Amino acid sequence: MSTTVPGPDGLPRCSWCAGAPPDYVAYHDREWGFPVADDRRLFEKVSLEGFQSGLSWRTILDKRENFRAAFKGFDFREVARFDEKDVAHLLADAGIVRHRGKIEAVINNAQRACELVQEAGTLAAYFWRFEPAAHELDAHRSVSVSRASRDLSRDLKKRGWKFVGPTTMHAFIQAMGLVNDHADGCVTRAQVEEARKRFERP
Repeated sequence: MSTTVPGPDGLPRCSWCAGAPPDYVAYHDREWGFPVADDRRLFEKVSLEGFQSGLSWRTILDKRENFRAAFKGFDFREVARFDEKDVAHLLADAGIVRHRGKIEAVINNAQRACELVQEAGTLAAYFWRFEPAAHELDAHRSVSVSRASRDLSRDLKKRGWKFVGPTTMHAFIQAMGLVNDHADGCVTRAQVEEARKRFERP
């Protein structure tokens, strides 16, 4: 990212905030890019990025609370126990994106997440292994796929995860703060940078 636009308060923000409603701007200001080590939030984001495939993040953000209710707050240990009856129930839920492949992917990924925690201790410990090195950060910006996202996607697929392509994982890496991809001059960039400095890597 290299450009900014004035936000509702006149302060510069990343260009993807242009014309955005308050909840979208709030997501940019308070969530996007801030480092995350909470396993539920990490699993939620992987799941929602998968649902976003072929859609806009705005569509998913508008339905996020519905997704949280439908998937037990994205407690992957709970979701891992979902069966075909649960799938049928989710396919009837108009509050979420009713796509069988994506729904089944979340359940599958929850089962794989349980396995991963057995190995790595936490999902956070695993995902933060893929934080790009300092010399890679500039090259990481303004692209839709990065070396880190390709590596993460490849490793997750080997472990049996689904809907975790390199573009999807790039968006995940950006959103969860493994990089600071706020635009130069964005009012939130310095806040994220400070949060990343204070953040204790798991």
